[in-house]
Amino acid sequence: MPLSPYSRAQQARQELANRLAELRREAGLTGRELARRCGWHPSKSSRLENARTPPTAEDITAWCGACGARDRAGDLIASLRAAEGMWTEWRRMERSGLRQAQVNRLPLYERTQRFRSYSSWLVPGLLQTRSYTTAVLEAVQRRRGLVDDVAEAVDARIDRQRVLHQGNRRFAFLVEESVLRAGVGGTQVMTGQLAALIAAGSLPNVSIGIVPSTPDRERWPVEGFWIYDAAQVNVELVSGYLTVTAPSEVASYAATFSELAECAVHGTAARTLITAALNALDRPGYR
Repeated sequence: MPLSPYSRAQQARQELANRLAELRREAGLTGRELARRCGWHPSKSSRLENARTPPTAEDITAWCGACGARDRAGDLIASLRAAEGMWTEWRRMERSGLRQAQVNRLPLYERTQRFRSYSSWLVPGLLQTRSYTTAVLEAVQRRRGLVDDVAEAVDARIDRQRVLHQGNRRFAFLVEESVLRAGVGGTQVMTGQLAALIAAGSLPNVSIGIVPSTPDRERWPVEGFWIYDAAQVNVELVSGYLTVTAPSEVASYAATFSELAECAVHGTAARTLITAALNALDRPGYR
């Protein structure tokens, strides 16, 4: 059975840890001796070798120096960067605030020509209104206790939406029907967002499919993901941000997208579901 992308990220970290352990053994050092040469607590050597703590580039440089193998540091640091690129925890990605996390994605959007997005939680960022984005990012900022740069982060995300109107890019969005009724930001915010979703569907380079909430569907909802051309997939999970570049795994997400697209309704039928959600906002009890 093939490993999941998250498992592959863990495996890459373990392989790096194994290489550090092998380097120590080749040098004839115990973990305690290596720690003394590096100037850190012996338990750190154990945590690094068992992949319980990911090393920094500085850790790797010190480790290689202690083992008399400074020439090996470059390759090991490259392996570290590859492992880091596969999986990034939100707290690490957003440690300087939300704005930078938004800005960092812009080059990927600018070089992509074909976008495929599936969302089971929220309206996709490229289709969000300013008020919806503000409600989402304010909630993230409060929940994670981040620096309050929400206004700047909103500007960065809205600016990124210009790719919808530049060049010959194509966009296919799949959204679970439950997203239309999620109630982000309250009635006024959702009213504007659903109206904007209908308007976006009229763009000639944009396809919007709604996956109906039916009791007999055979393809269940999965985590939200983006496919950029056929080169990369990004997946947003509760604890972090996953990057997938292995061709077989990108193909797996592409196949899942196609299966979900077959479950979705498009065109007039999609607008009908969005309009129904819009009309439901006027019902008593909706906040």
